[in-house]
Amino acid sequence: MPATFIGLAAAFCTTIAFLPQVIKTWRTRSTKDISLAMFLVFTTGIFLWLVYGVIIRDVPLITANGITFLLSGTILYFKLRHG
Repeated sequence: MPATFIGLAAAFCTTIAFLPQVIKTWRTRSTKDISLAMFLVFTTGIFLWLVYGVIIRDVPLITANGITFLLSGTILYFKLRHG
C-alpha cells in the first residue's frame, strides 16, 4: 500500500507540471517554441504508458498517464492547429 501512495504522489507531481503549459497555450494559442517532433513522441510514449498501466492494472500509472495524455494531447492539438 505505501508504494501505491508514493506512486500516486509521483503521478500527481509529474502530471500537474503540465497544467501551466496547457493554460498558457490555451490562452495565447501560441506554440511556436514547442517542438512538434518532441510532443508527438512524448504523447505517443504517454499513451503507451497508459496502455501498459491498463494491462497490468496499476492505478498510479493509469491515473497519471490518462491525465497527462489529455494535457499533452491538448498542447499537441494546439501545436498542430496553430503551428
